[in-house]
Amino acid sequence: MIGYVTFGTSDLARAAAFYDAIAKEMGTGRMMETDTFIAWGTPGGGAGIAATLPYDGKPATVGNGTMVALEAKDKEQVHRLYKIAITQGGTDEGPPGPRGEGGFYAAYFRDPDGNKLNAFIMG
Repeated sequence: MIGYVTFGTSDLARAAAFYDAIAKEMGTGRMMETDTFIAWGTPGGGAGIAATLPYDGKPATVGNGTMVALEAKDKEQVHRLYKIAITQGGTDEGPPGPRGEGGFYAAYFRDPDGNKLNAFIMG
């Protein structure tokens, strides 16, 4: 079971604004915070997301082929999360819509540091 996923960032304040807005739409908030790290989620709940300045002091980089999927409540929330991401400085990787078969509906975007996420529902 995944407890949380961490993204490296080069600008913690910018990452905080992006993920604060995403977390608010998903009904959660910050659960841990230091000068170099912020985590969003609900203690005892599902997996959380964190943003951190890299411990080694080197620049944050994006994992090629890495993506984190955020489970939305419904199609409307998929659209809202996508809009929030773009409004908060994220970039489009695929607008909301059906993907494949089986009722998978998703929107793809990157955070301001280039980390790829999606918001989705199944069936």
